[in-house]
Formats: sequence, structure tokens, C-alpha cells
Amino acid sequence: MRMSRTALLVPALVTAVLAGAGPVFADDPGSVPADTAATAPPAQPEEADLTEGAPDAPAAAPSDAADKAEGVPSSRGCEQGWYYYPTSKTKDYHKGVGAEQSNHNGTSRTARSTFTSEVSGTIGIAYSGELNVKGDLAVIEISGKFGVTVSASLTAKIGNSISVDTPAHKTTYGRYGVYRLKSYGYSQYTYVNCGKGAKHNVTIYTPHRVGWAIWED
Repeated sequence: MRMSRTALLVPALVTAVLAGAGPVFADDPGSVPADTAATAPPAQPEEADLTEGAPDAPAAAPSDAADKAEGVPSSRGCEQGWYYYPTSKTKDYHKGVGAEQSNHNGTSRTARSTFTSEVSGTIGIAYSGELNVKGDLAVIEISGKFGVTVSASLTAKIGNSISVDTPAHKTTYGRYGVYRLKSYGYSQYTYVNCGKGAKHNVTIYTPHRVGWAIWED
């Protein structure tokens, strides 16, 4: 897995106090975290061949003549090279940075659990299929297509905290990291005569926001 990660270890902070002490907060200023937690950990990508890290250079031009079968000559002329075309998106998937944390409330009253990130790490793009363009080009196309802000990488920083209610006799879990938007598209080569090569399908996860995934059982 290609990922820049700096492990800065500090003592873990996972505390429980009576409900009502302290606000809930996280890195994402665009939303207000709820006091309730999910009942299961966040879903993980289904792709078995998922590659962490996007290409830092475009792929070479197709060498197979069959790849040019879809080409339609034009007298206008085009800029030759690989292009990425997003087609649809689904939802965010959470990629954790550092160890998962937990806190059990063994009392008969609701308690407050506070989780604090113990490491800093950078999460980048992940994909399956043939992403034949540079990662930053795919990010630009995805942002423009869907009207969302995604990045080639985002950093989850050390020391970020969140507080949530833990019901009586329940365990709350917290994982800090980066939410990545899952979307679909294809890479396609355009020739100087504006002919187009074959489409190469891509499933891609692009960093969307930094924050916590919280659940309980």
C-alpha cells in the first residue's frame, strides 16, 4: 500500500464521564456530528484488486491497433493523450489512520466517551481497473462532474478529538481517518486526429474529507 504515513505515538486518550460534559467536534466544519452512533463499523471497499496510490505519470500511448477501432478521424485536430471521464458516484468509504479505539460503559447511566487521534497519516487515491491518467487529473474531472471537493490526498492529524454518548452497558468504537468518495469512470486515449481508443473502466476512491467513524454495540 503506497501511503505516506508518519506515526507519532502519544498516550491514548479514551475517557468516559457523565453525559453532558463537552461538545462533539471533528475536522469536518461543514457538518455537525450527531450524538448518536452507528451500530456497525463503516463499510469497506468491495474491490479485491484495489490499488492504493494513483499513477504519478500518464500511461504510454496504446500500441495495439485494435485499441484504435473506435477512432473517428477529424480534420479539427485534438490534443493527443489519455483522458479520464467520470460517469457516476456512490458514497464515502472510511480509511482509518492509526489504531481503532473503544470505550465500554459499564454503568447504568449514559456516559460520555471522548476519543483522541494518536497518529498522523496521509491518505491518497485508491482504484481498481486501468487509471491511465495522473491522479490529480482524475480529481479535477471528478470534482467538476459531481460538484464535490475531492483531493489527491488528505492528512488526518494527531490530537483531533470527538465526544459522543455511550449508552449504559454499551461499547463505543472510534476510528479517525479520511472519507473517500467512491465513483466510477473510464480512461480513454484521444489521438491527434480526434479518434478515440477503447474505454478502460475504473473504480476510484478519492479523498473527500477528514473525520471520525463512530459506532457502538
